[in-house]
Amino acid sequence: MRTSDVFDLLRDGRPRTRAELADASGLARSTVAARIEILMRMGLVAPYGDGVSTGGRPPALLVLNPRAWVVAGVDIGARHATAAIADLSGTILVERRADLDVASGPEHVLGWVEQVVAEMLVEQQRTVAELAAIGIGLPGPVEHDTGRAINPPIMPGWHRYDVPARVQRAFAVPVLIDNDVNIMALGEQHAHLPDVDDLVFIKVSTGIGAGLISGGELQRGAQGTAGDLGHVRIDRAEEVTCRCGNHGCLEAVAAVPAIAQALREAGVEVGAGQDVVALVQGGDPLAVQLVRQAGRDIGEVVAVLVNVINPAVIVVGGSLADAGESLLAGIREVVYQRSLPLATEHLRIVTAQAGERAGVLGAAALAITHALSPDHIEARSLALS
Repeated sequence: MRTSDVFDLLRDGRPRTRAELADASGLARSTVAARIEILMRMGLVAPYGDGVSTGGRPPALLVLNPRAWVVAGVDIGARHATAAIADLSGTILVERRADLDVASGPEHVLGWVEQVVAEMLVEQQRTVAELAAIGIGLPGPVEHDTGRAINPPIMPGWHRYDVPARVQRAFAVPVLIDNDVNIMALGEQHAHLPDVDDLVFIKVSTGIGAGLISGGELQRGAQGTAGDLGHVRIDRAEEVTCRCGNHGCLEAVAAVPAIAQALREAGVEVGAGQDVVALVQGGDPLAVQLVRQAGRDIGEVVAVLVNVINPAVIVVGGSLADAGESLLAGIREVVYQRSLPLATEHLRIVTAQAGERAGVLGAAALAITHALSPDHIEARSLALS
C-alpha cells in the first residue's frame, strides 16, 4: 500500500488513530507510522487531540489538514473573470473579480490570471510552493486531456492555444482546464449537494449545455464534449437554423437569444438576457409564456437524459434560471410526463444555489481533486522519502 492509500483513509475528515489506520489498511503499524510521518512532513496530516484510552496513555488522533496547501480556481466568462484562492476543503480564502472580455485573447486574459493569483498568494502569505494546482474554466469546448479550447465560437485567438503551458510559465504546478458548464456542475455539487453522486447541471444562457456527474465522477466523454444539449434536435425547432449551421437545435428556440428575438418580433423591446428575466419577474404574460415553452423544449431533451443516466437531481443554472418557476415548470412538465416512472420517482429538479460563484467554486474543486489524487500525493511523498 502506498502513502497515498493511507492518506485516502483520512480524506473524509474523521480523526483516526494509527492503530485504526493500521486495521483499516491491513498494514503493519510500523509501516503505517512511516507513511504518516511522510504525510505529516508534507503538512497534509496533523494531530487532533487524543483518542479514548483503554488503559495508559490515550492514543493520538490524526486528521487531514485542509490548510496544508492552497489551490487557485479561475472562472473565465465571456465578459468577466473571477479568481480565488481556496484551501483543500474548498473554502474560499480570497476572491477577485474583473470585467474582462475573453475575445481580447489568451495572452491578455491569462496575463490577468497570472497577476491576480500572484497578488492573492501574497495577500494570504502563501508561497508558490504551497500552491498545489490551478483549475480554470473556459466558456467554450475544451479538449480535457490537453486543456485546449477547440473552435470556441466566442473566443477568437483561443483555438488550440496551450493554456496550461502559458499559466505554467508563472506557476510550475498542474493546471487543469475544463469548460464552464462542467466546472459549474462541480461547484454546485461541492457547495450544496456534497452527498449527491448523480446529478445533471443544466446551464441555460446564450447557449444550453449540461455538466454530467455520475457515480460521483464528472463525465466528459471521449473528447470532452459530453453534455452538449444545445445542439440536440427537437421537433419544434425543425425549420429553425442554429448558429452551428444545422437546423432544429434546441438552442435555436430555447436559449436566451431566441427568447429575446421572439419578444422583439412581438414588439417588446429587450436587450440582454437580464431584460428577459426582468420581464418574467414582472409578470409579463408573453415573456412568461415564452420561458415556459423554452422549459418544455429543454425538458424534451432532458427527459431522454433522465432515462439514459438516471440522475438524482437536475440543477438548472445560467442567466435564465433567474426566471425561476416559469422555466422549471416547463422542464418538470415534460420530464415527468416522458421519463420512466422509476427514474422520476425521487428525482428533484431545482434551481442552482451557488449562482454566479458556481464556476469559481468548481474550478477550485477541479484543482483540489487533482491535488489530492493518489498519483499527485504519491509523487510528492516520493520526493520526501
